[in-house]
Amino acid sequence: MQQIRGSFDVKLQPQAPADAIAEANLGRQTIDKQFHGDLSAHSLGEMLAAMTEVKGSAGYVAIERVSGTLQGKRGSFVLMHTGVMDKGTPHLTIQVVPDSGTDELVGLKGQMQIEIKEGKHFYVFDYSLP
Repeated sequence: MQQIRGSFDVKLQPQAPADAIAEANLGRQTIDKQFHGDLSAHSLGEMLAAMTEVKGSAGYVAIERVSGTLQGKRGSFVLMHTGVMDKGTPHLTIQVVPDSGTDELVGLKGQMQIEIKEGKHFYVFDYSLP
C-alpha cells in the first residue's frame, strides 16, 4: 500500500427528499469536491444522513465518483462512505468500491481518511494498484 496526503475543498448542497420517502426525515445533499496534492481530482456524489434525538448521534452514507489523476495516473474511481457518530464519537469508513477504477486506475484498491483541522479538510489515502 502507498499513502498520500493532501487537502480538499468541499461544497455540500442540501436537496429536497424524494417524495416517496419524505416522511422518513432523512437529510440528502449533493457533494462537489476538489482534491489537491498527489490526488488532483474532482468528485461528485450524494449523501444521505439521519440524525437522532440524542445529541451527537447520527449516521450517513455517501457515494462519490472521483475523476482526475492519482500520482500522475489518469482515471476515475468510486468512493463509498459509511459514517456513524455515537454521542460525539465518530467512526468513518471510506473505501474504494471494488472494480470501479477506470483507465490507468483499473484495479485500484484503498481506503481514505478525512481530517478536519481549523475548518480545513485533509485526506489520507492508502491505496494499491496492480
